[in-house]
Amino acid sequence: MQKLPSPPSAAPGPAPTQVRNPLHGLTLETIVTALVAHYGWPGLAERIPLRCFASDPSIASSLKFLRKTPWARDKVEGLYLFMLRETRRSGGARPPAASL
Repeated sequence: MQKLPSPPSAAPGPAPTQVRNPLHGLTLETIVTALVAHYGWPGLAERIPLRCFASDPSIASSLKFLRKTPWARDKVEGLYLFMLRETRRSGGARPPAASL
């Protein structure tokens, strides 16, 4: 049996930037802070029914939970992307936390 030649390895260098990814370079703290500024804790708990948003909410407790729970983090990132689209459609500027 013949061995297939291995594909040439890419030259080491800087990784390609994710120009089209609005979440690239944003920390989870930045995303949660922007959502709280836009919706408030009650609005955030209404849109994503999580105890960390509804019962004695804080940025620190929310971050602790979201870092351990991938499905909840996905929901928060999805809501953040929705908020960005909603803001752009209404003609408003980007939220302050997103303009890094």
